[in-house]
Amino acid sequence: MRLRRLRGARLAPGLAALAVLALGACATTGSTDAPSADGSSTRQRAAMAPGLDAAANPDPFPSTYRGLPRENMAIVGGTVFTGAGQRIDNGVVVITDGRVAAVGDASTAIPAGYRVVQANGRYVTPGIIDVHSHLGVYPSPGVQGMSDGNEATSPNTAQVWAEHSLWPQDPGFNTARAGGVTTLQILPGSANLFGGRGVTVRNIPSVTMQGMKMPGAPYGLKMACGENPSRVYGGRNQSPATGMGNMAGYRAGFIAAQEYRAKWDKWREDGEGSPPTRNLQLETIAGVLDGSILVQNHCYRADEMAMMIDLSKEFGFKITAFHHAIEAYKLAPQLAREGICADMWTGWWGFKMEALDAVEANAALVDAAPGGCAVIHSDDAELTQRLNQEAAAALAAGRRIGMNIPEERAISWITLNAARSLGIADQTGSLEPGKRADVVIWSANPFSVYARADQVFIDGGLAFDRNNPAYQPLSDYELGQPGFGVPAANVQQGAR
Repeated sequence: MRLRRLRGARLAPGLAALAVLALGACATTGSTDAPSADGSSTRQRAAMAPGLDAAANPDPFPSTYRGLPRENMAIVGGTVFTGAGQRIDNGVVVITDGRVAAVGDASTAIPAGYRVVQANGRYVTPGIIDVHSHLGVYPSPGVQGMSDGNEATSPNTAQVWAEHSLWPQDPGFNTARAGGVTTLQILPGSANLFGGRGVTVRNIPSVTMQGMKMPGAPYGLKMACGENPSRVYGGRNQSPATGMGNMAGYRAGFIAAQEYRAKWDKWREDGEGSPPTRNLQLETIAGVLDGSILVQNHCYRADEMAMMIDLSKEFGFKITAFHHAIEAYKLAPQLAREGICADMWTGWWGFKMEALDAVEANAALVDAAPGGCAVIHSDDAELTQRLNQEAAAALAAGRRIGMNIPEERAISWITLNAARSLGIADQTGSLEPGKRADVVIWSANPFSVYARADQVFIDGGLAFDRNNPAYQPLSDYELGQPGFGVPAANVQQGAR
């Protein structure tokens, strides 16, 4: 959401321990990232105006992501939740060249020469994916000069891209990593009907946004229903001032994008004259119409979600996910039929009227619909550190009303379903052969309040180790700040 607001009452466990290693060469060394299995060129069309000729740059801000230093290994002896519905006691996860090579029981073969990581008595899961984050665009320190998440200058700012505001030195990335978060979608705020493009990042230390940007991940367009746009602009005597104005604004934006796309299509067909002038705002919305850009739709109320679904049918686009979705339980079967994920909190509610009608079993009820896609998200720099606990609370709420939900299914709410919500489920979100080796070893059952992420691997590279200061990175911003001191020996040890 990310307009300043009050939250519903909830307990707030302490912050995860802050990391203590300088941002070093580990962000820029090691083997290069393997290409997407389906080829990134298809997804890179998200940045291209409809009908642009082949000479146009399809990705003007390309990822320079390189994986952390990694080695071939086998994680053995732990209880494995694959993220795809399996629980394997005394399991084995084999990692080769940054990818999952095999997952199975204790009989799984381990190739000669592989390092063996003992996880006996612990739990192993895919890396956590936070589908709704504002880290880097609303970073710490939270000062006005760095409050870059909302381009609240017009109801339609589809032309802006969150990645152009992202500050990679935000300490929140480090504390999120200590909570097991390996991938995040960084979104613009929700002041506008069309808020701009989000970006999916890999949670590794980096000097630049491009060094975190996930290769091949599709862009998402942040849209917002309800009170936020009408409150922001109605207060300025502008439209939208009502729900009616919201819907009219969406329709006007898509009509303009249809006309823009038609002009490009005509020019491509007849080749006469100069091509149409590029319009960054309409280019993004046209990307939604052609399916290359996903719709990430902030929307609380069931009736407004239903209207947005009708809107999508009017203009022929697909909504990928409703975010916050406090009333998703009211239309869970419809969301499942439409293939729309509901990205939710468990215990945040009541901070405004559209957030009033909540149930803590929301995720469980969405999950129960055949084909339902329930996701737990944060929208908060602290909650992202304990998404496993937020999922545990949703699981407990479902069980209290008689729903028998196994833990190996519920873990998908912060792993595989989250990857579906971002269009990257072919790459990450579960421990299955061929996928990126994004892995968390937990000290205890991740649905326990006592569980902590002991080790976090991203593409098979060790990104965090709770017991080894050499793998507890600090951002450049934190170096020299009071309370973030680090012995020089540790800095040297970690800057490989």
